[in-house]
Amino acid sequence: MQLQSRFPASAAVFIGVLAASISLDAQTRYSITDLGPASSPFSQATGLNNTGLVTGVAASANGFQHAVAWYWGVMTDISRPGLGGLNSAGGGVNQFGQIMGLAETSSRDPYNENFCGFGTSSQCLTFLWDFGTMTPLPTLGGTNSNYGAINNLGEIAGIAETNRRDPNCRPGPAVNGTGPQVLDFEAVVWGPQAGQIRALSPLPGDTVGMGIGINDAGQVVGASGTCANTVLPGFTAAPHAVLWEKDGTVRSLPGLGGSAPDVTVLGAGSFGCSINNRGVIAGQSTLSDNKTWHPVLWHDGLIADLGVLPGDAVGIAAGINDRGDVVGASVSAPGPATGNPRAYLWRNGVMTDLNSLIPADSPLYLLTAFAINNSGEIAGFGVTDAGDLHGFVAKPCHGESEGCKSSGATSNRAEAKLRTPLSEGARKALLQLGLRGH
Repeated sequence: MQLQSRFPASAAVFIGVLAASISLDAQTRYSITDLGPASSPFSQATGLNNTGLVTGVAASANGFQHAVAWYWGVMTDISRPGLGGLNSAGGGVNQFGQIMGLAETSSRDPYNENFCGFGTSSQCLTFLWDFGTMTPLPTLGGTNSNYGAINNLGEIAGIAETNRRDPNCRPGPAVNGTGPQVLDFEAVVWGPQAGQIRALSPLPGDTVGMGIGINDAGQVVGASGTCANTVLPGFTAAPHAVLWEKDGTVRSLPGLGGSAPDVTVLGAGSFGCSINNRGVIAGQSTLSDNKTWHPVLWHDGLIADLGVLPGDAVGIAAGINDRGDVVGASVSAPGPATGNPRAYLWRNGVMTDLNSLIPADSPLYLLTAFAINNSGEIAGFGVTDAGDLHGFVAKPCHGESEGCKSSGATSNRAEAKLRTPLSEGARKALLQLGLRGH
C-alpha cells in the first residue's frame, strides 16, 4: 500500500485507525453464488443490503437491459411496468428494501444525448422502487437524470440535468458512448419526501457535478468539473473529487497529482464513489500523468493511496462498509479493451485479489466488486467458462461446510477464465452498459 507523500505521518495514522477497527481477518475465505441467470449473457450485481437483497441489471431474452433484484439467489425482474421505455437498471438498495436505479421512458430525448448509455436516445430518469411501485424522480428542468446511491432515510444521490445549454460540451459521443451532451447537469439529492429534489453546487469555477455516494448523515461524494472534462457513468471521468456536507457545502478532496485527466481514456479521473457512516470515502484519484489512476481513501481532508494489485496499472475503490472494508477493481491497463480487471478486497491495510479467497472450482472469475455490506458480503460481476458476464455475491465462510474447503482460485483453470474471450452477447451488453456500479 502506498501513502500520499503529502500526508505521510497522518495518513499512516488514518490507515492504522481503520485497520484496528476491523474484526474480520484479511484472509477470510468466501463462497461464491453465481446470480446468473443461466440463460443470460450479461448481468451485474450493483448493490446489496444486510438482509440478503441484491440489486442490479440483467440482459433479457430480447436483448434489452432490465432492472432486477435477487433475494437469496432468486431473481425478480422489477423493470415492469417501468417508466414506459425498453431499458432499465437497478442501482442500489437500503435496509428497508427501497431500490433505486434508472429507466428509459417512452419519450425521445430532444437532443439525442444518450444520457444513460443505452444507445437508444430515449429520455432516461432515476427511479425509486418501493414495495412494487416504480416512481420517476424529477430533474432540474432538463430531460434526463442518473443514479448514485441510496441511504437508509430514503435519500438518493445522483445527477440531474438543468435546462442550460452549454456550448463548452464536447461535440459527439464521449469515449464511453454517452452523449453528445448538450445540457449541463448537477449533483442532486432526492427525498426523503416524495418529489423533493435539492441541487448540490459544483466547485467554484466548475459548471457540472455528479452525486455518486451518500451516507445516513446526508453527506454526498462524487465529482465536479465542466461539461468539457466530465464524462457521465458508466466509466465515469472527472477532474475533481468532492464531498458535499449535509448543508450543501462543497469541499474539494486532495488528489494524487493529476490535474486534467485525459477524458479520451476510458475511466480516467478523480471522484468519490462511496462514503460510510464514519465519513470515510472510497474512490479513485488520477496520478500526475493524467492517464492512470489509483484506488484511494479520504478522511478528514487526508488521502491514502491504496495502490493496485501486483502487475496492474490502475484501479478504483468502488465500495466501503462501516468497518472500513473496501472493494473494487484493479486493472492491468487503462480501458477494458486492453486491461483485465480483478476484483479485490482491501482490509487491514492489505489489498488482496478476491479470486485468491474463493474456491478454485468457483463458477466465476471475479472481475469487479461494486459493494460490500456490514456483514462482509460482496456484490459484483465476473466471467463464466463460456465467456458470459454474471453478477455474483461473495459471502464470508465460517466453516468448511460452506463451500470453502478448497480456496485459492489462482489456479490454471481460474487464469484460463481470465483469458476467456467474452461471448458476443456479453461484449455487446458491456459496451452498451459500461460499468453500472460506478
